[in-house]
Amino acid sequence: MEQLSKIAARRKRSTVTRLTKSSKILKAIVHAIQEKKGEHIVSLDLRRIPEAVADFFIICDATSTVQVRAIADFVEDHLKDSLDESPYHHEGMQTAHWVLIDYVNVVVHVMLPETRKFYKLEDMWSDGETEEL
Repeated sequence: MEQLSKIAARRKRSTVTRLTKSSKILKAIVHAIQEKKGEHIVSLDLRRIPEAVADFFIICDATSTVQVRAIADFVEDHLKDSLDESPYHHEGMQTAHWVLIDYVNVVVHVMLPETRKFYKLEDMWSDGETEEL
């Protein structure tokens, strides 16, 4: 019985650590998007969805492919400089209609408005808690 309480205590600590780290990453991402004038920024909390590939999605619009690239580049640079975080993976930079930046627990989606309307990520993950920023 004593070992179970030790395991539970360890599990609580690691969850708190992960949430704190994710919170810092979330704030830094939103700041970077706002600096480059990203629009319609939404945070989706997916932690209560067992099938979710991440804890959070951050989704935003950009008015052109140039701005999509600028936002994506600045998010990566800002997180590297401020938190020493590099993305696990990113894709979509060639066409820049939808750039995905994967920080494992937090995934950033920078999209053109028409691409965002077509894929409707907020509707697809509507079981998650949505917060407009």
